[in-house]
Amino acid sequence: MTTPEPQFRAHWDGVYSQRAIDKVSWFEATPARSLEWIAATGVAPEAALIDVGGGASTLVDELLARGHTDISLLDVSGEVLELVGKRLAERCRFVELIAQDVTTFHPSRTYALWHDRAVFHFMTDEPGRRGYLEALLAGTHPGSHLLLSTFGPEGPTRCSGLPTARYDADALATALGRSFRLMRSELEIHTTPGGAAQQFLHTHFTRE
Repeated sequence: MTTPEPQFRAHWDGVYSQRAIDKVSWFEATPARSLEWIAATGVAPEAALIDVGGGASTLVDELLARGHTDISLLDVSGEVLELVGKRLAERCRFVELIAQDVTTFHPSRTYALWHDRAVFHFMTDEPGRRGYLEALLAGTHPGSHLLLSTFGPEGPTRCSGLPTARYDADALATALGRSFRLMRSELEIHTTPGGAAQQFLHTHFTRE
């Protein structure tokens, strides 16, 4: 596995070492919306999927239970990926764990579906956005699906000690550029384990 930039790895390793998995603000007991939207794309169980910044989410477990057999999980925290690998045990043969900062990620293949529930909104400067988009373009092909969730227009401006960007659907489409076509968008209020309300924007794009 490739090694991410030390400062980002240290930050997110620290987040996961200092908080229980079910206490981080983005925790979901069941990733129901992601599962619903992934199923709605119609991607085949054998199609290659990647979950970017998946952390300790049980999305990978749920996808395996639904018959998916080619899943990649990318996260800057090698520590959290070790936890996931232990949790999956023998099921890990269907999963590639990639410890990598997405902004310097060079995919070795393309994916039928790229899923990101809460990473892109941490790209608050041009170099970060550019690095992310280069990885996204290299990791998808025409017809690929992009399920991308960010903080909405009224969402938080900081998360886990870092600044975040906020988007409506049009602004996100502009940020992604002409290579992606918006198919669907929806705003949601996510309640954190601590009881705070966070506005999220969920989107489905296809690669042109």
